[in-house]
Amino acid sequence: MGPVEDESIDALALERQVCFALSVASRSVVAAYRPVLEPLGLTHPQYLVMLALWENAPLSVKELSSLLQLDPGTLSPLIKRLEASGYVERKRKPEDERTLAIAPTERGRILRQDALQVPVEMMRRLGMSREELTLLHQLMNRLIVAAKATR
Repeated sequence: MGPVEDESIDALALERQVCFALSVASRSVVAAYRPVLEPLGLTHPQYLVMLALWENAPLSVKELSSLLQLDPGTLSPLIKRLEASGYVERKRKPEDERTLAIAPTERGRILRQDALQVPVEMMRRLGMSREELTLLHQLMNRLIVAAKATR
C-alpha cells in the first residue's frame, strides 16, 4: 500500500504541478535573456545555435539538429537568419561534398567574445549563484533523461 495522502493537499492543484512550474520557468528565463541577447543581435534560439557552433563547428544540419534536440525544419530558418546576419556560413564538407557544414564566420567568432558576458549577466539577473545553477542544471538533465525514458 502506498503512502497515505494528506487530504488537505490537492494533488491536482495547478501550483503543485512540476509541468506548470517548468513551463512558466522556461518562458520566464527565455524572456530574461531577451534584453541581454538583443545587443548581440541574437534571439534565444539563435544564441543556442551559436553556442553549439562555437563549441563544435563545423556541423551539418543533422548534427546540429541532434545536438540541440530541434527538428531540422525549425533549425533551418534560424541558420538562414544567422547567415543573413553574417554570423555563420554554410560550406560543403571536403570529405563529403553532399553535406553542408555550418560554421561561424569571422564575425561570428568575434561575437563569441561579446557573448562571454551573457552567463555572468544572467546569474546576476536571476539572483542565483553558480552552485545553485549547477545543481538546477543537473536536476534538469536528470528530468530530461527520465522523461525521455517514458516515451
